[in-house]
Amino acid sequence: FASYYGDHMVLQKEPAGAVVWGYGEPGTAVTVALSRDGGLVVTKKTARVKGPSGTWTTVLDPMDQGGPYVLTARQGSENVTLRDVYFGDVWLCSGQSNMAMTVSQIANASRELAAAARYPYVRVFAAAPARSDVELEDLERIDLPWSIPTAENLGHGNFTYFSAVCWLLGRYLYEALRYPVGLVEAAWGGTPIEAWSSRRALRACGLPEDAGSFRAGLVFCTPLSPALPCSISPRWQLSGPQTPSVLWNAMIHPLLNMTLRGVAWYQGEANAFLHTDRYNCTFPALIADWRRAFHAGSAGQTEPLLPFGFVQLATYRRQSPDDSFARLRWHQTADLGVVPNARMPGTFMAVAMDLGDEHSPYGRRVPGGGDEGAVTKLSDPNPTSLLFLGSIHPRDKQNVAHRLHLGARAVAYGEKDLVFQGPYPTGAVLEVTRGLLNLTYSQELVCRSRDTRAFEVCCSGQPSPCGWLPAPMVAVGSHTVTLALAGCGTPVLGLRYAWAEWPCEYESCALYNTQGLPAPPFL
Repeated sequence: FASYYGDHMVLQKEPAGAVVWGYGEPGTAVTVALSRDGGLVVTKKTARVKGPSGTWTTVLDPMDQGGPYVLTARQGSENVTLRDVYFGDVWLCSGQSNMAMTVSQIANASRELAAAARYPYVRVFAAAPARSDVELEDLERIDLPWSIPTAENLGHGNFTYFSAVCWLLGRYLYEALRYPVGLVEAAWGGTPIEAWSSRRALRACGLPEDAGSFRAGLVFCTPLSPALPCSISPRWQLSGPQTPSVLWNAMIHPLLNMTLRGVAWYQGEANAFLHTDRYNCTFPALIADWRRAFHAGSAGQTEPLLPFGFVQLATYRRQSPDDSFARLRWHQTADLGVVPNARMPGTFMAVAMDLGDEHSPYGRRVPGGGDEGAVTKLSDPNPTSLLFLGSIHPRDKQNVAHRLHLGARAVAYGEKDLVFQGPYPTGAVLEVTRGLLNLTYSQELVCRSRDTRAFEVCCSGQPSPCGWLPAPMVAVGSHTVTLALAGCGTPVLGLRYAWAEWPCEYESCALYNTQGLPAPPFL
C-alpha cells in the first residue's frame, strides 16, 4: 500500500468510493479485499499493476460509516493486511505555523490532551515536512502514521504534530456527526502560498513559476510607509521553504489519490510580507486548482466543489502602523468581505482577528532556522536578539476551530439555519445634513466595545491616497449602526472596519452577532 494507508485509518464513506493504491510488480494483478473483523468479505476488487511506475489503483464501493474492517491487498502469494479500518469523513489540514501549532501549545493544553482518549474514532495522520522540485507520487516521510489519538501523539513537540486547529475541528465535527473522522495534516511553518501552489495555479495569477525562489532565511522587507525607506523598516524572516510549488510537489501532490470530504487551511502570515496584493488571485487560484486536482486524482470520487474552510489571519503586533495584515484578510475573501461568494464558492471562513494573544510564548524559533513571529532591528549588531511586539501564534485555537466547524456544518454538510459567520453590512445611507452614515446589517448586532477607531472613513476633501479618519459609532440598534462623520467633506469615498493588524482586544471587537461571532473586517 502507499504510505498513507495503514492500520487505524479512516477512509471516505459514501456517497463517494474510497481510492486505494499501492505498489506491485508491473503486469501482475493485485486483489484488494475489504472484510469485516470476523472475516466476511464485503467487497473485492482486482487491479493491474501499471509499469513503469509499478503502481496499482482501485476504487472501493461506497461504504456506510462505521467499522472496524480489514483491508487486504494480495499479489500472488504475498499479502498485506491493514486492520482497524473505519469509514467516515476525511479532512485535509494544511498551511503554515498556526496550523502546525500542536495541541500541547494551546490554551488549556493539559485538559485538551487528557480529553483525547474520549475520541477513539477521530483518527490522525501527519505527513512530515518535505520539499521537492518535481511532483512526487507518494510521501517521502511520515511524522505520524494513522493513529488513535493519545495525549502523546497530539502533543509531540512545538510546531510538529498534531495540529491543534485540525484536531479540534475534527473533534467538534465528530461531536456533531457522531461517526468516524480522519484528519490528515500537511503543514509547514513560515511558508508562503506560492510554495503550496502548483505551477498551473501560479501561472493563472501571472506569477513566474520560479518567482522569488528565495532561500530560507532570506529577509523580506516591506516599507511601512513611503516615507520610511526599506532600510529601516522591521524585517520579517520566513522559516520554511519559499520556493514556488515545492510543498505542492512533496506534500499535496502525493495525496491527490485520496478521497476527501473537505480541506481546512490556515496560512497567510508569510504573505503579509510577500506578494500581499496578489493573494486575492493566488488564494482563489489555489482553491480551484486543488479541487480540480483532487477530483481528477481520486477518479472523480472527491467532489469537484470540495468544501474548503480557512482561518482569516489573527493578529501580530499591537501598535503596528502597517496594514499588510488588514489587506491580506481582505484578499483572503477575494476582496468581497464574506465567503462563500461568487469568486470563492463552497468556502467558509473563521474570523480570528479578535483572538489576539500578546503574551503567547510562541513567537520564537521554529524548526527550519528562521524566526517566525520575530522582528529584528537592523541596527542591532546582534541579529539574534529579537524584539517582540506581540505574537503571531495565538493560543486560543478552540474558538478558531469552533468557528471553523460552524462553517463546515453549514457549507460542507448543508446544515440549514445554522449561523456560521458574523454580521456584515447590507446597505449604507448617508445623512448629509446631520453628518451621519447609517449602516444596515443582516443580523442582530451585539456591541462589545465602543472603539472610536473601529470604523474609518475616507473623505473626498483630501488628496489621494486617502487619509482615513475615525468615524465614531454614535448609536447601535438591533440591525443598524450610525456613524458620525465629523469634519468629513462630502461625498464619503470609502468606509472600512477593523482595518488594522491588531484591531481589538481579546474577544472585544466592536460588533458581534447574538451567537458571539465577530463581524468580519471590510473595506
